[in-house]
Amino acid sequence: MKDKKSESKPVALIVGAGDYIGAAIARRFAKGGYAVCVGRRNKDKHQPLVDEVRGSGGTIHPFALDARNEDQVKAIFSEIENNIGPINLVVCNVGGNVKFPIRQTTSRVFRKVWEMACFAGFLCAREAADYMVPRKSGSIFFTGATASMRGGSGFSAFASAKFGTRALAQSMARELGPEGIHVAHLIIDAGVDTKWVRDRIREASGEYGLAGLHPDQLVKPDAIAQTYWQLHHQHPSCWTQELDVRPFMEPW
Repeated sequence: MKDKKSESKPVALIVGAGDYIGAAIARRFAKGGYAVCVGRRNKDKHQPLVDEVRGSGGTIHPFALDARNEDQVKAIFSEIENNIGPINLVVCNVGGNVKFPIRQTTSRVFRKVWEMACFAGFLCAREAADYMVPRKSGSIFFTGATASMRGGSGFSAFASAKFGTRALAQSMARELGPEGIHVAHLIIDAGVDTKWVRDRIREASGEYGLAGLHPDQLVKPDAIAQTYWQLHHQHPSCWTQELDVRPFMEPW
């Protein structure tokens, strides 16, 4: 049976709902009255986010999901559509950011990064389209990165996957826009304020490097979430297909 509390709400599915960007998107849409579904490989890691959202009066449904697995993707979409409600928004936020010199990039690493950052997006976006096109409505958004635009030294695997995701988003936007589906690709052209990024800064520059950061030098996950909220609520006569964001002081 459907969750009676959720069925009257629009539904958002965040694929790759990690502790920063994905979690922030989930919080923003839950705050906006959505029934939020979140997926990541380890379902137990959802618990702090689930407690926070429900403690604030929001609706959230956690799922264990390996977005590289076609059967799992199909099963999750079916469960949400049948038991929670029609999916109005899908955010493909799976990462795979690793650095390896090209001669140390094994075929296994390259394939795994591509599966995470590109193939998973394809599986989820295709499944979303299957449900959204008959309804002539919905949004499918992809989280991109600096690597979506240019390949950096040591990032051949990640950049290849992110370039691919950007191409996927462009093709889908041209195909599905006339069907009423908003497809957008958000390029985050800067470091995001996460523990991983701060640890990399500390390794490179020590505590002085961290201390010297401007408070807004790293992109805030909540600001990214707000941008997704705005994208999703654009009028169809003025849809954005690609949007790049960066802090005011980021060199580019």
